[in-house]
Amino acid sequence: MGRSITGSPDDPAVLLLHGFMGSSADWQDVVEGIEDRTLCLALDLPGHGVSLGLAPDAYTIEGSAQAVVHVLDELEVERAVIVGYSMGGRLGLYQALRYPERCAGLFLESASPGLGTEEERAARRQMDEDKARRLESGDFGAFLQDWYRQPLFAPLARDGELLRRTVEARRYNNPAELARSLRGMGTGCQPSLWNELPRLRVPALALAGELDEKFVGIASRMSLVSSGVRMELVPDAGHNVRAEKPGDYLAALTGFLDRTTFRAGWG
Repeated sequence: MGRSITGSPDDPAVLLLHGFMGSSADWQDVVEGIEDRTLCLALDLPGHGVSLGLAPDAYTIEGSAQAVVHVLDELEVERAVIVGYSMGGRLGLYQALRYPERCAGLFLESASPGLGTEEERAARRQMDEDKARRLESGDFGAFLQDWYRQPLFAPLARDGELLRRTVEARRYNNPAELARSLRGMGTGCQPSLWNELPRLRVPALALAGELDEKFVGIASRMSLVSSGVRMELVPDAGHNVRAEKPGDYLAALTGFLDRTTFRAGWG
């Protein structure tokens, strides 16, 4: 699994998990804000960055979780605060629930515990299959333009230059590998974690942009289901809080680290 490692191994570890079509490079600004007091581990999830051409099981949420544990073992990191965005947040939550001994805290940006019913998951799998086939059919540029025309990304698209940079960064992906990721790591493929959420054993923060109504609702529900989850909203931001409001995002993250890692220790 591709990775970027920054900071001192003597400092608390922070594991950074990107979203769909992202890579470890997405975290550069965040790393620069926290590397003076953390060991930052930014990974390329299967189908992204340099994590390509892997065995089929690697593209599932369990396969990805096992790969993350393997990286932690290689680096002799016992536990890490997991920071995840969207798809990476879903993986982070799965990691915290299924491998709790390796997680010291959970910072989720626009992330979900999954879909509650098999009917919802089946419908989502069909939607993702349609997207995967389109990725394999050829015109990646058109796919990217349509992807960022989704209502979910309307707040990001208000800034034309930010949208241009975001789309340009995504062009470096391999469309066939993205299709494999959609089929294996899409929301319809993962088990629902809602019933497991009350068992969450680490402090968690669910961050959402106030303009992202869907994920504001999900974050609110998560905070009601689990006493360990706190919700925080960022004003005038949508789904990609980190890109739209980087200062607010970094303040929320460093505040969470202060409360759960530096001030309280590893406890």
